[in-house]
Amino acid sequence: MNPLKALWEEHGQAVWLDYIERDLLTGGGLGRLVVDDGVRGVTSNPSIFKAAITGSGSYDADIDAFLESNPEAATSELYERLAIRDIQMAADILAPVYESSAGTDGFVSLEVSPHLAHDTPGTEAEARRLWKAVDRPNLMIKVPATAAGIPAIENLIAAGIHVNATLMFSLADYEAVATAFLRGLERRDDPSGVASVASFFVSRVDSKIDAALEAIGTDEALGLRGRAAIANSRLAYRRFLELFHAPTFAEMVARGAQMQRPLWASTSTKNPDYPDVLYVEELIGPETVNTLPTATLEAYRDHGRPQSRIAEAFDEDEAIVARLGTLGIDLDAVTSQLQVDGVASFADAFDELMAALEAKRATRTGV
Repeated sequence: MNPLKALWEEHGQAVWLDYIERDLLTGGGLGRLVVDDGVRGVTSNPSIFKAAITGSGSYDADIDAFLESNPEAATSELYERLAIRDIQMAADILAPVYESSAGTDGFVSLEVSPHLAHDTPGTEAEARRLWKAVDRPNLMIKVPATAAGIPAIENLIAAGIHVNATLMFSLADYEAVATAFLRGLERRDDPSGVASVASFFVSRVDSKIDAALEAIGTDEALGLRGRAAIANSRLAYRRFLELFHAPTFAEMVARGAQMQRPLWASTSTKNPDYPDVLYVEELIGPETVNTLPTATLEAYRDHGRPQSRIAEAFDEDEAIVARLGTLGIDLDAVTSQLQVDGVASFADAFDELMAALEAKRATRTGV
């Protein structure tokens, strides 16, 4: 069996594609991934849209048509028109997955502006506006797990809007997101029909921790390279099991509630010394999602070896985190900074996209 399909059919892990662009949607590429590889969702972010829109001429006709009809419109409106169209097309391609899964899969995610990451009312307002503008039942709005994002996640869930809580790096992030989801459900008269995932970032943790371990340079430190991110993610999964397999949540399930699945994000391998599917293989387990960029998806199709490993050794995962502490590495401080850096990186990508669209606008209109 195709290893990608086996992740879902044999191990209960959904594969979502961490990529979107116009030719993939209009040329049948996404549809083939759904049928041939069992892809069950799509995620996007400002960096992905920047690469798609600025790296292709596929959007030029839409840009021209929009500017002809709306010559005075802000560049941000132009971006939204392009992004929303892509999201709508992806949602339509994934609609059969959404319908066959009774609304538990088949989602496409669209992120609120990263410049709203510290603005709760602004995040909520933009999320509601995008939800209405896209007008697809299988849309998820991505909201960062910042201090301002947590209450927005709760309020959006309470309003019945599907949420992809993103930029989570720590157990504290996971706890805050999961409890916000639960509080939002509890505020609803009917908890059914509201879906959410908790996007926990993986490889970036190793990039930071490995550098610190190499600076220490002892045999013990070097032996921990490439292990922190997986241990950190697995301990988040353990907390997921505790929260969503508890008797209190079982009562909500009886009323139609869905659990908020962990989603493994940033799963491409940054270190060429590590296996290219490391962050897929080590995080396989039921009731999870792994969102894969194209290169990682293709690598896993080629040589993936599916086996549920995520819950094999929680005690060992705890020991790895403890050993980092004894070496003087503060995992909480590292993950906190990674969230700050992640927000800044997406904001920079968003600004670069706006600048590139301004340049396209000037070239095409002479203004």
